[in-house]
Amino acid sequence: MLSVIRSAALVGVEAVPVEIEVNTGELGENGLWLVGLPDAAVKESEERVQSALQNSGLRLPETRTTINLAPGDLKKEGAIYDLPIALGIAASTGQLDRSFLKHYLIAGELGLSGATRPVRGGVAMAILARKSALRGVILPRASAEEASLVGGIEAIPADTLDGALRFLTGEAKVEPLTPKHAPEASSADGQPDFAEVKGQTAIRRAVEVAAAGGHNLLMIGPPGSGKSLIAKRIPTILPAPDAEEFLEILGVHSAAGMGLADARRGWQRPFRSPHHTISDIGLIGGGSIPGPGEVSLAHLGVLFLDELPEFRRSALEVLRQPLEDGQVTVSRAAAKVTLPSRLMLVAAMNPCPCGHLGDRRRECRCSPMQVRKYRGKISGPLLDRIDIQVEAPALTLEELRDAAPSEASAAIRARVETARVKQRLRFGNRTGGCNALLGGRELREYCALEKAQGDLLQQAMEKLGLSARAYDRILRVARTIADLAGAERIATAHLLEAIHYRSLDRN
Repeated sequence: MLSVIRSAALVGVEAVPVEIEVNTGELGENGLWLVGLPDAAVKESEERVQSALQNSGLRLPETRTTINLAPGDLKKEGAIYDLPIALGIAASTGQLDRSFLKHYLIAGELGLSGATRPVRGGVAMAILARKSALRGVILPRASAEEASLVGGIEAIPADTLDGALRFLTGEAKVEPLTPKHAPEASSADGQPDFAEVKGQTAIRRAVEVAAAGGHNLLMIGPPGSGKSLIAKRIPTILPAPDAEEFLEILGVHSAAGMGLADARRGWQRPFRSPHHTISDIGLIGGGSIPGPGEVSLAHLGVLFLDELPEFRRSALEVLRQPLEDGQVTVSRAAAKVTLPSRLMLVAAMNPCPCGHLGDRRRECRCSPMQVRKYRGKISGPLLDRIDIQVEAPALTLEELRDAAPSEASAAIRARVETARVKQRLRFGNRTGGCNALLGGRELREYCALEKAQGDLLQQAMEKLGLSARAYDRILRVARTIADLAGAERIATAHLLEAIHYRSLDRN
């Protein structure tokens, strides 16, 4: 008897349909025969499924049983197919009505006892079920909790194989899960706050501009000037993600195997800070079947690269596409996938190898050649994609001893949110709702300069030797500064401040 179960495979951060066909009663050697390009983990499901069936009081097939995972040209990975295979065997041996299976997308790993274990990609599977006009998904509880955030479908938790079977036969009533978490549930309690940052008025201003427009930011300063301290507080001044953004963030992290229990993500914008020894694949994504790397895990949030020149040159160069396009395409023999990476890059570096160039209290030991070589590790094309480059001078003793708290994150976030609202009203969904993504048409329309301002920018371009890409980025930053000031048009002061933020170009 043939039964067909709907399931899914993860390709990048998206789920694609997989049909599991189970046919019993065939002539030949008794046993389970698994086909359809399974990897080693999928092949091992035969042993797990047989033990789970027995320990759940279900009958094993007494004839040859073929299990086909279709389509056959898509490689299947992991233990995600244990639960649907077990239910397919139950249906093909007459222990479950096959018609009950057609309304749900099913996935889950099984233990030998029949208990289920979470799988990656609960959100992506729920989205696929909704697109396929199914009633819902049947997943292990932790994965179903993620899936419940996708509206329009039922997220049925299956704690055991027996529980899933009893739900499908109607013997047990299982209520679909309702979302327990929402973007509005985030709280600033216990989070880092800009009130703890001493001094650095210029850096705080640059960070506010960067957050208001979604601009990439590079801070250059000696050790101990507060670069990392400031970077870790940037998420506290970013607007909270709306429901759609929240689902995008959750989908990427779910595909990477990071569940709702991970307190570092979910209803907050992600903050990723990889070590400088990270590989190209770790940063950009990859694997035999490509999965998300750090640039995708930072989607709609912040990617912080501390000690920027210490990263491998090849790893830094692969950042060009995601910074420019908001997505990255990874090609492998098994698959070619496009991963989301619309992020705000925040980087920090010392001014020289010893870190004391320009420090009035400590003498720099580096030669001009060493300084050039150190800064030369960051290519011109990558610097072009960083809108704001600002110096972070060493703190004075007076600033360190100042007991008065600085402006809190909440006050800065209020101004940032006001500026972002103006951008969304102005652009709608055309630019992702922030100035950093302005295209050529929007630049001409909303960043138009008067003749005197155009001449001023031209002089700065010629003096600093800036590229056309840097020209556009100066205009985007100037537009953000004008939005923070509540101005309809870019003023000369806004333009001058934007030019000032090309710190490395002036050195």
